[in-house]
Amino acid sequence: MTAQIWVDADACPVVIKEIIFRAAVRTKTQVTLVANHALKIPPSPLIRFVQVASGFDVADNEIVRRATAGDLVITSDIPLAAEVIDQGAEALSPRGELYAEGNIRDRLNMRDFMDTLRASGIDTGGPSALSQADRKAFANHLDRWLARRDVPPATR
Repeated sequence: MTAQIWVDADACPVVIKEIIFRAAVRTKTQVTLVANHALKIPPSPLIRFVQVASGFDVADNEIVRRATAGDLVITSDIPLAAEVIDQGAEALSPRGELYAEGNIRDRLNMRDFMDTLRASGIDTGGPSALSQADRKAFANHLDRWLARRDVPPATR
């Protein structure tokens, strides 16, 4: 089976979804968005939407259940990225950061540290707005993944 893209769609920016939709149609790649609320998607047999029940990590758990080795998961959720990487999938943030075995543990540690700071009352601020550079980094990583998704591992 050909590798596909899974999107943690609850918090994925619209502009990133649009990049994904265009790439899916252009490259004939299956994309599945998973969210706990209704989403509007373009009419295409390549783009599917799975609505899950509301609740903590319900969408994440569905993605972990369905993603397989070689798939790409689009998410800003570090624990979800770590889980799918452990399964052999790849993970890419909407800001264009490619999560991999070599950096995911450091990202998890930093996330936990920031959670501890916030829990102790320290204002750590939120993420900056999605920039043009973020969108470009995302599109570039997505294009690279799409270009090599069907290349046998021995020839990569």
